[in-house]
Amino acid sequence: MGNSNSSHKISFQDRAILDMKNQRDKLHQYQKRITVLTDRETAIAKECLAKDDRKRALLALRRKKYQESLLAKTDAQLAQLEQLTSQVEFALVQKDVMFGLQQGTQVLQTIHKEMGGIEGVEKLMGETEEARAYQEEISSMLAGHLSNQDEDEVEDELEALHREVQGPVKLPDAPTAPPEVEEPPEVEPAKQKARAKARAEERTAVPA
Repeated sequence: MGNSNSSHKISFQDRAILDMKNQRDKLHQYQKRITVLTDRETAIAKECLAKDDRKRALLALRRKKYQESLLAKTDAQLAQLEQLTSQVEFALVQKDVMFGLQQGTQVLQTIHKEMGGIEGVEKLMGETEEARAYQEEISSMLAGHLSNQDEDEVEDELEALHREVQGPVKLPDAPTAPPEVEEPPEVEPAKQKARAKARAEERTAVPA
C-alpha cells in the first residue's frame, strides 16, 4: 500500500514538472514572437505622435503594456510552481500545483490570442470602419486588464516617446552684443512745463 502511494506521488510530481517545462518552453516561444509585436506597437505610437494623434498612440502603448504584463505574470507563476514542486513534502502542495498549472494554461491561451500576427497590430493605425471597430474593441478590453500603475507607466512612456519624436527643444542663439538699454523718457514736472511756456511767450511777445 505504501509503495503504491509512493509511486503515485512520484508519478504526479513528474507529470507536474513535465507540464511546467512545456509551459515554460511555450512561454519562451511567445516571448520571442511578442517582442516583434511590441516593437511594432512602439513604432506605431511614434508615428501617431508625429501626426499629433495622441489617442491612437496611447492605445498602441496600452496594448503593448498588456502583452508584457501577461508574459511577466506567467513567468512569475511558473517560477513559483517550480519552487513548489521542489519541496520535499510535495503531497501537501499538490492542490496548489494543479491550480497553478491550470492558471498558467489559461494565461498562455490568452497570450496565444495576442499572437494573431502583425496584421492586428497594423489595424491600430487603420482608418476603415473595420479598423476603428477593432480599435474600440481593444480599448474596451484593455480597460479591465491594466492596473492604475500600468496606466501610469504607459502615460510616462507616451510622454518620453513624445519628447523623442519632437526632438530637442531649440533654444534661441545667445546674444553676441550686450543688450541695448533704453533710457526711460523724462517726465517733466508740470511746473517746469509751465515755466518753459512762459519763457517762450516772453521771447515772442511784441514790445509795446
